[in-house]
Amino acid sequence: MRTSSNIRLFLIFLYFAWIAPDKLFTFMYFNSYFAEGANINKPGCLTKCGNLTVSYPFGISANSSCSINPFFTINCDVSFDPPKAFLGIDNVEVLGISEAKISVKNRLAVQCYSEDGAQTEGKSFFMNLSSTPSCAAICSKPGELSNGFCSGIGCCQSSIPKGLQSTYVYMDSDKGHTKVHNFSSCGYSFLAEQSSYDFNISDISDSSFVSRIIETVPVVIDWAIGNQTCNQTNEIICQPNSVCVDSASTLGGYRCSCSPGYQGNPYLSPGCQDINECDSKPCHQDATCTNLPGSFNCSCPLHHIGDGRNHGTGCFYVSPPRKAALYAGSLAGLGLFLILIISFWSYKILKKRSLKQIKQNLFKRNGGLLLQQQMSAHDRVLEKMRIFTSKELEKATDKFNESRILGRGGQGTVYKGMLSDGRIVAVKKSKQVNQNQLEEFINEVVLLSQVNHRNVVKLLGCCLETEVPLQVYEFIPNGTLYHLIHDHDNGIPFSWDIRLRIATEIANALAYLHYATSVPIYHRDMKSTNILLDEKYKAKLSDFGISRLAAIDQTHLTTKVQGTFGYLDPEYFQTGKLTEKSDVYSFGVVLVELLTGQKPIETSMAEDEMSLVTRFLLTMEENRLKAILDSRITEQGVIEEHIVVSNLAKRCLNLNGKKRPTVREVVTELESIKSYENPSFVESDIQDISYTDDGDSWIQSAEFMVENRG
Repeated sequence: MRTSSNIRLFLIFLYFAWIAPDKLFTFMYFNSYFAEGANINKPGCLTKCGNLTVSYPFGISANSSCSINPFFTINCDVSFDPPKAFLGIDNVEVLGISEAKISVKNRLAVQCYSEDGAQTEGKSFFMNLSSTPSCAAICSKPGELSNGFCSGIGCCQSSIPKGLQSTYVYMDSDKGHTKVHNFSSCGYSFLAEQSSYDFNISDISDSSFVSRIIETVPVVIDWAIGNQTCNQTNEIICQPNSVCVDSASTLGGYRCSCSPGYQGNPYLSPGCQDINECDSKPCHQDATCTNLPGSFNCSCPLHHIGDGRNHGTGCFYVSPPRKAALYAGSLAGLGLFLILIISFWSYKILKKRSLKQIKQNLFKRNGGLLLQQQMSAHDRVLEKMRIFTSKELEKATDKFNESRILGRGGQGTVYKGMLSDGRIVAVKKSKQVNQNQLEEFINEVVLLSQVNHRNVVKLLGCCLETEVPLQVYEFIPNGTLYHLIHDHDNGIPFSWDIRLRIATEIANALAYLHYATSVPIYHRDMKSTNILLDEKYKAKLSDFGISRLAAIDQTHLTTKVQGTFGYLDPEYFQTGKLTEKSDVYSFGVVLVELLTGQKPIETSMAEDEMSLVTRFLLTMEENRLKAILDSRITEQGVIEEHIVVSNLAKRCLNLNGKKRPTVREVVTELESIKSYENPSFVESDIQDISYTDDGDSWIQSAEFMVENRG
């Protein structure tokens, strides 16, 4: 809440002579700003407290969820007749609520003195509206006062600055108080809306002054929601057919208001509804009114012209044209129509040619000629690689409709599309293009188009006649491994066998990229969000987030993305030197995710416990492996397999890359693990298995158990 800028602080010293007042201030309190019958509150919430109508975001405290927060809660005291409303934690009486302001009952600060100058009574008040400038009144004789002037002679006033949140009003005397003839022993200080109070000499003798100020001079306060602004679209709650209005305060905040031609509560679903303006008969008696969303239209009858509105030009009759003039006008209109048709088609043809030329220029700029040369030099590529047109992909993605977005990454956005032959594909639209690396990009496209592995997402082709190149991949329907691990409400039984199979499939995919392609490919951003799952929940390695551009040297191919925090190889981070062991480290993190069901980084934990890798390695060192394993797999038994995979993950996470296993060794070890056939092993407890300080001895012990369990 904030005080309105047209509020003043008045300080008045009253004289002894008391006479009946000759002036009474009146104030018409504003009430609910929503139309009658509109859905102004949440279901089940009261809308009335006595004569006050309460609309959301305000709410009566019969239900704590009726208001947007406690500061907007209205406490309804039914001990009064009629009941009275009091606002939030300050418990000030509410007189009315409008779209931007709230009127509350006034409070006065009082300071009284006895004849000998001693303070006899003091009363201040606090309102949750920072302090306000003070003012001083000079004691004087009644004859020196003037109506309408509150200038320091017996009365003074001070403006309330914008953005005020709270005020503390009190009385004090700079030089003490002494007895002055006919001078009041009390002074009063209060807040007031500027237009509701003007100083009058009669106030000094009005015995009902205090009660009159309390009852007829309100305090008007601006209100706004939170400290967000309308630019923060993810946080504002304005509903359809409404506009967001920023508060004028420097402290921020916003309000919602129905758009012109609509009414209802802009804070509650379904939002503001169209007003049928035709019900109020806004059109001239000869015009026909047609209601439109948020507006209306008045149509004049035949041979009448004008806007048809009551407060406009209305409708007035014009005589119909003669036949000769009508024929001439028709011929002129027909000629103009033909000219327009010819101009339109000429424009379409020129635009089509211009668009074709633009696409050709973009195709060349994005390396199209180089790609055609590569395809001519590699006949096998022609069979696997396709160059799509921008028109094909726009049609496939419904012009890259927002509803088709599968995901967003640091390098671009992936859309779901359907080709003309019915195939479902994923189209990646990059955010930017580096003209200096187009040759590397084309080489990567050619290389990736030859990748053919059941556990690697296949690149089907690309489009080069757009601002940035588009890449087309096969569509994988069942989301990512990350969501399968961490979304426990997906209803899919995520057993140990499935986890072990997925780990083996991804290791095989990495081994293929490292050793089976013509140029070794290092993924560099290996993580569970880059592992997709097909209709049978088989793993497919993807690099949608990192395959924007690639650099080729004499030994290997790598992407330009630096990796993801939580998966990044510490050795690469320190040296900047990328090796195949960098992918091994990231794969080790994925193994730990599969074992524990926990995220690589938990921001809710203490800084030294945020890293899953750190917690995992610590539990292994302390022989507390079961404490961190996912309960969904420990309940299934096969404890020795957990130990073997955990130890494999530990080796993959070695800070020294040379001591990590190769991807081939990882594949061999994972494929050697088989399910237990002896049910007695299911009841084993991990904590009962002894661990040695010698890591290699532990490996051999676990492997021996795996080899001899059948």
